[in-house]
Amino acid sequence: AYKRFSELLPREERENACSARVPKSQILTLPELRANPFQHRICRVFSTSQDGDDSMSFEDFLDMLSVFSDSATSDIKSHYAFRIFDFDDDGTLDRKDLEKLVDCLTGQEEESRLSNAEMEQLIQNILEESDIDKDGTINLSEFQHVVSRSPDFARYDVFQ
Repeated sequence: AYKRFSELLPREERENACSARVPKSQILTLPELRANPFQHRICRVFSTSQDGDDSMSFEDFLDMLSVFSDSATSDIKSHYAFRIFDFDDDGTLDRKDLEKLVDCLTGQEEESRLSNAEMEQLIQNILEESDIDKDGTINLSEFQHVVSRSPDFARYDVFQ
């Protein structure tokens, strides 16, 4: 992990990799993130940058790698997945978050976008399946409940 992190830094900064920050643009060059539809959200969630530039320290990078590793528990994976899908960072997945989530998964191109009616039906189905307290949003515990019924979720690894 240290080797991969330091290779993202300019040569002159590699000796001090533990105290350096890798810019988001460099993190996004990782093959595992390059084609990931949530690449920007992943950087946002794992970055501790105070500047809001989504750069990563070595510790941030390690956190990201550990969450996506095979050894991470389903609870940890689902916690971070929830944070990645919570586009407005308000602690719930509402209709706007779900719409952005579907757009990321289906692509932004005109031919792959769902119609308004299809999007509304899909979001309604997601909420009916997941929104246990019927408040119109999905909170972390509701999300984790749904994920617990999906055995493939814990096996998903962005860094395979």
